Amino acid sequence: MPLKKPYCDIPGTIVFDAEMSRIGYHLNQFAASLMKAENRERFFADQRAYLDEWPMSEEQKQAVLDRDYNRMMELGGNIYFLAKIFSSDGLSFEYAASTMTGVTPETYREMMLKGGRSPDGNRFIGESE
Repeated sequence: MPLKKPYCDIPGTIVFDAEMSRIGYHLNQFAASLMKAENRERFFADQRAYLDEWPMSEEQKQAVLDRDYNRMMELGGNIYFLAKIFSSDGLSFEYAASTMTGVTPETYREMMLKGGRSPDGNRFIGESE
């Protein structure tokens, strides 16, 4: 029985907790495997075949193939493990984060240099601003 979590109603936020860790265990282990050059070579030679070696859900595998990082996080992916995927693709953290926030890398960089996104609209539902 899932616990009632007070942080589940923060708009645009996925909290990586123990439950998400269990859901995303194999997805995160796959991502971690890309730290080894031989695994990256096998993955890029036939991505689907390599993913099929991992007991992930079809949704998780498709999110990897689509490089849909937001979906991977919804399915238990931890950003620090997912970084292994976009790094293997030759992408920077800034670039990947910009795709997750729906802005250009330049806009993302400017936002972060100014202190990050505004908390407006990103509080608990029902929390006063």
